[in-house]
Amino acid sequence: MTTTLRPTGPEQRTEGGGRARSYEVCVNSRPVGTIRLATDARLGPAAGRIEHLRVDEADRHRGRGTVAALAAEEVLRAWGCAQLVASVPASATTALGLATALGYRERGRNMIKRLTEPPALPTGSTIRPLTEAEYPGWYAHQRADYVKDLLERGVSERQAEAKADHDCATLLPRGQDTPGTWLRLLVHDGAEVGTLWVALREGQPDAAETGEAYVYAVDVAEEHRGRGHGRTLMLAAEREALAAGVHSLGLHVFGGNTPALRLYESLGYQVIEYQLFKPLL
Repeated sequence: MTTTLRPTGPEQRTEGGGRARSYEVCVNSRPVGTIRLATDARLGPAAGRIEHLRVDEADRHRGRGTVAALAAEEVLRAWGCAQLVASVPASATTALGLATALGYRERGRNMIKRLTEPPALPTGSTIRPLTEAEYPGWYAHQRADYVKDLLERGVSERQAEAKADHDCATLLPRGQDTPGTWLRLLVHDGAEVGTLWVALREGQPDAAETGEAYVYAVDVAEEHRGRGHGRTLMLAAEREALAAGVHSLGLHVFGGNTPALRLYESLGYQVIEYQLFKPLL
């Protein structure tokens, strides 16, 4: 049997020079499902994405999805994509198994925690707003770390720089005065030990899944690590969210960051979505 992808309409051009197209999944010319491919809006045209893949119930468990995904890789290679990215809900165990079998690796995961009561901070720890003089140095450090993380996960230097500029401009259009944004500094026993960036996510399309507030960055100075200050910053994030009337808090953790993942799990965060990628050789 031969499995092919048959276009259901013309190719579409998307924002930023991207492209997208929908297909029928066919076995010996018989439609058995649908698939939609696109370049990634955030990573640029060199990254492809399977936005949707469905196999009709009567044709499931016969390898149709696997062959369709492999055929999609050929289409994306022809588009000039160097990698394939995917977002898979944690509850979609079949899709996760398929992605693993096809050689996808974890880039990161989205997690969420429902908030109830504001936690107390450890004795000797206080939180204060980042000052205007401190903001430029904090911003430069956060941007550099963001670019570094993207480079380590297979994103090209050009894509990483562009994504960092775009995301920072979008999330901090007015710098430290951006509405609904809290930039905080942790002081412990008189020493400045770390910073926190948390913001509201009202009106964003995925707010229901990722939380009404979101932790964008937690950073502890290297000489102060291993002393529980990361946990204190996360508790401070909960306090900020609850003070704003928000009762859920989301975050993203990069794959392989085991210490951070263990911290978030110990605080009660649960995985809701995996971010996966696969190089297209």
